Amino acid sequence: MFGIMMDWLLSERAISLSWIHFVLLISRQGKVRLTKWYSPYSQKERTKVIRELSGVILTRGPKLCNFVEWRGFKVVYKRYASLYFCMCIDQDDNELEILEIIQHYVVILDRYFGSVCELDLIFNFHKAYFILDELLIAGELQESSKRTVTRLTTAQDSLVETAKEQANSISNIIAQATK
Repeated sequence: MFGIMMDWLLSERAISLSWIHFVLLISRQGKVRLTKWYSPYSQKERTKVIRELSGVILTRGPKLCNFVEWRGFKVVYKRYASLYFCMCIDQDDNELEILEIIQHYVVILDRYFGSVCELDLIFNFHKAYFILDELLIAGELQESSKRTVTRLTTAQDSLVETAKEQANSISNIIAQATK
């Protein structure tokens, strides 16, 4: 009985480990604004994937569905303003749930930046990655609470500010000591 239970747990874990294979944010001009890879791809493969998917997604009409079958996977995407948010999943995964995750990510970005735009992601890419890392770990949704993610992001901002202030005060002390 224990062996059957353990086999079931391992098979469930193996399935869920490769839930989201990668996340791409692509502008309407085909510029990549964010990539996060949860499955192993070489740099050459990553470049090829980005080029292929950019061509497929950017040329699709706005009235077509937001799911594309690609290389035995499903790519779920949603366009917000000038950005396409794309996530690659297995064929049998729930694409509507992935659309919800994309929406969740965009709402949190919007809350953090106050009406997020492409420039926010260009100049504050580290924040976009931090928020994504709070949402997804190893391709799985980890935090569904927008309030929690916003609170953690704000806490990280205050830690960074504190570290900058300490670094500035240490620099001032060193500068005064060397005069």
